[in-house]
Amino acid sequence: MTETETETLAQVRSEFIEKVGLIAQNEGLPRIAGRVFALLVFDGEVLSFGDITRHLEVSRGSISSATRLLEDRGLIKRVGKPGQRQDFFRLADNPYENMLDAVASNLDRAGAEIGDTLAHVPDSRPEIRRRVQEYARFYEEMGRAVRQSIENLK
Repeated sequence: MTETETETLAQVRSEFIEKVGLIAQNEGLPRIAGRVFALLVFDGEVLSFGDITRHLEVSRGSISSATRLLEDRGLIKRVGKPGQRQDFFRLADNPYENMLDAVASNLDRAGAEIGDTLAHVPDSRPEIRRRVQEYARFYEEMGRAVRQSIENLK
């Protein structure tokens, strides 16, 4: 790779990491969690805790919180290396399926909450029942679409 190509790739990498950080933030996650995830996606390597802090130029505390969150969501995996005391991280085996699985679970929960409300709307108020049923159906259809997407990714 030429020096120009290397510089261009470094710029693309940097922009990707920042974009994914913003995407994560828009989805209610810490921006740093998105940046850590993006780093592991783009580089495709096992990175040490120290490598991540150096690459992203953020505190160890921020990386610790972000990696725990990503690990809990099944997006990254903590791995060890013989003779090494620090933690290493890599992309989980099925991170995108895991993301969609979490979305499906949230949709199911929301649909169940709406269904619970529907059970308490009296039959004497059909206009309210219809609107709430449509809303519940929305969550059912979204859940079905997400589960189909999970199958499509396999």
